[in-house]
Amino acid sequence: MKKREFLKKTFAGFGGIVALPVMGCDTKGATDPNDPACEVSPKETRGPFPNKSPAELMRANIIADRQGIALLINLKVQDQGESCSPVSGVQVDIWHCDAEGYYSEYGAHPLQEKDFRQVSFLRGRQTTDAKGEVSFISIFPGWYPGRAPHIHVDVLKDEKIILSTQVAFPEQSTSEVYASRGYKGKEDTPNETDGVFRNSLAGNMADSVTGTPSEGYTLRKVITVNG
Repeated sequence: MKKREFLKKTFAGFGGIVALPVMGCDTKGATDPNDPACEVSPKETRGPFPNKSPAELMRANIIADRQGIALLINLKVQDQGESCSPVSGVQVDIWHCDAEGYYSEYGAHPLQEKDFRQVSFLRGRQTTDAKGEVSFISIFPGWYPGRAPHIHVDVLKDEKIILSTQVAFPEQSTSEVYASRGYKGKEDTPNETDGVFRNSLAGNMADSVTGTPSEGYTLRKVITVNG
């Protein structure tokens, strides 16, 4: 089944979710390692809610039963040590909260009392292709107190994490989405005062987030590793 048809079938029946165009990340070749575009992505905390069994999460569609505005996540992994050439055959794990700010696989926790320990949503793993790319079908994440909106990303080689990072969202997109039904209004912590992004926001920011609440969004981000 073609990916466009898969998206249409995936989003059918989800309130407020529509199909998104499948558009790959920037596929240019090797880059000068001194180019700012070739700087290693910021190393960030995996947070209190990382994937527990990522090897069991090999899937492109990570929505499960969550409701929200469609988000197609396109990531590309490149290696600074190889002139920022694309890296194929590495695993990319992602996870993020739902529209209300909750994570699956956790609960009865000081940072999340609501119990989702028996379910798994908005978590997944994919292996990069020859262009170093992976795509995930998801929803636009919400937010929770004290953090700006974000997505967690681990890059693994031979089952060993070589980079843990986070992806930030531009305020224009979050303000549009959080005014929509199902989300809880403007986030309480902007990117500029977020404790994780405060000293690394330029490296964390998505390369682009395009779309509208009615048509869905596409996020693109190049993740640069060293090794």
